[in-house]
Amino acid sequence: MAFESLDLHPSLLPLLKENNYSSPTPIQLEAIPAILSQRDVLGIAKTGSGKTASFVLPILTLLQRLPKKEKNREIDVLVLVPTRELAVQVGDVFNAFGKVLPNPIKTMSVYGGVSINPQMKTMFGTNVLVATPGRLLDLISHNALELSKVRALILDEADKMLNLGFQDEMNEIFNLLPEIRQNLLFSATLSKDLESIKNVLLDEPLIVKIESEANDIQSINLSGYFVTEDRKGPLLRYLIKKNEMDRVLVFTSSAQKADRVAAKLTKNGIDAFPIHGKKSQGARQSALEAFKTGKIKVLVATDLLSRGIDIEGLPFVINYELPRSPKDFIHRVGRTGRAGENGLAISFVDKEEIKHFKVILKKMKRYVEMVESDEFDLSGY
Repeated sequence: MAFESLDLHPSLLPLLKENNYSSPTPIQLEAIPAILSQRDVLGIAKTGSGKTASFVLPILTLLQRLPKKEKNREIDVLVLVPTRELAVQVGDVFNAFGKVLPNPIKTMSVYGGVSINPQMKTMFGTNVLVATPGRLLDLISHNALELSKVRALILDEADKMLNLGFQDEMNEIFNLLPEIRQNLLFSATLSKDLESIKNVLLDEPLIVKIESEANDIQSINLSGYFVTEDRKGPLLRYLIKKNEMDRVLVFTSSAQKADRVAAKLTKNGIDAFPIHGKKSQGARQSALEAFKTGKIKVLVATDLLSRGIDIEGLPFVINYELPRSPKDFIHRVGRTGRAGENGLAISFVDKEEIKHFKVILKKMKRYVEMVESDEFDLSGY
């Protein structure tokens, strides 16, 4: 089936072809018609499956069908995301497709870590607002926008948005929204939070589940190394240099560890940069762009980057430290092997962590043959 058959606005079709959208992905094929008919949707599909376009395209089409509104501070569509990086990325997709429409659609991405004043000044006339919850509430407290006329609420990475970390902020936002609206929830995994919330937030939703959680990483090659904590740094540098790895995303458990690992890599002649919540938004965005374009060989990140960030053609992910849960493991390793491309995810495992690693692998229905790193001569690394 082609995009032409999905009743999208005709102005979008040439741009889809221009950007190599040859045919709808499974999530797009099911979600787009439902959204255009203004149904609520709960969409579950693995990372890299086209979830963002599956709501951007029909939402832009629906907005084109409305009479041109007066410029004010009333938002038509609210998209909530867990991180600043994802806010920028989703906003970019809205802007890329919105620019070809006959009736202009103004999209803004707002997030913390930068001055609120420019965001307040440019809010006027916004149709689509992509926001992190904290900054959205800050803007509301400054009377910068109005949510009472929101037609559609979209939660991207919905399982993350609905967990305990965001619960108070999300409840406050829900109370400010009109009762009658379209609700769209998208996620790579289906958690208990989503199972329970669909009975409260969604009205007879279409539930689209393209792949099960356990299948999300079946196409990604996994490997593991037994290594003690004191040898992790040398082993990381050894693998990068020996295998001539050109782009590597390394995950650590904390901002401090990310800083230390990146500093050691740089000191040993490997271009690396840390990215985490304690960095300014400008520094984070610059590092991410430099990594995407190959100016930085290694990006050392916390789980900040494990959700929703699309890094095209990323060949390697390394878990310098194991994540807490199988779900976090899925999101981390899902940064590689996207859209059918090859990817390798390597995990460093202290032997005291083997029980935890086995739990992760059992959940994934995967087996990893572990390599003993004691035999590697890491001197000089």
